[in-house]
Amino acid sequence: MNKLRLGFMLAFALAAAGARADWAPSTAFVAEGGVTAHGTYSLTAGVAWPWAWRRVSHSGEWTGTTEAFVSRWSAKIGGEREGFTQVGLLPVVRYRFDHGRSDWFAEGGIGVSYMDRLYRSDRKEFSTRFNFHDAIGAGRSFGARREHELSLRFVHVSNGGIKEPNPGENFVQLHYARQF
Repeated sequence: MNKLRLGFMLAFALAAAGARADWAPSTAFVAEGGVTAHGTYSLTAGVAWPWAWRRVSHSGEWTGTTEAFVSRWSAKIGGEREGFTQVGLLPVVRYRFDHGRSDWFAEGGIGVSYMDRLYRSDRKEFSTRFNFHDAIGAGRSFGARREHELSLRFVHVSNGGIKEPNPGENFVQLHYARQF
């Protein structure tokens, strides 16, 4: 099962990368913050590229982007805070309601990330620096050209069972993006 998930992820990431020939990003994450249930915080910045792929269903529109990001985590260890740096790539599929006319959307994706060292906190310890980065969320676009976006995301980071222990870490994130 783990090899199947890894193969799926690699194929999806390659397909997402090949879906866009123009590599100039169209979106920047101006600010993104996250928190876990036990006090690990994250701050993320990144850029996104839209895919050329687009599908219209009977009630909505499907599009995609590929996000590249850098995240800084702060975790409690023995009463002190310690920092960790994560870099990642996240293909995201978005569903916009009302045949694409709505400002509201739902989105989700499964990507990959790499930490500068093994993550550990008072409650958890990862066994790998390579991890999957899964996100699901909902949000709304603002502005005359929908150039501002605000969404709430649930993010799960874990190695997908490649190696034990695999406790994973769950973040609730407020995500702001600006298209240019």
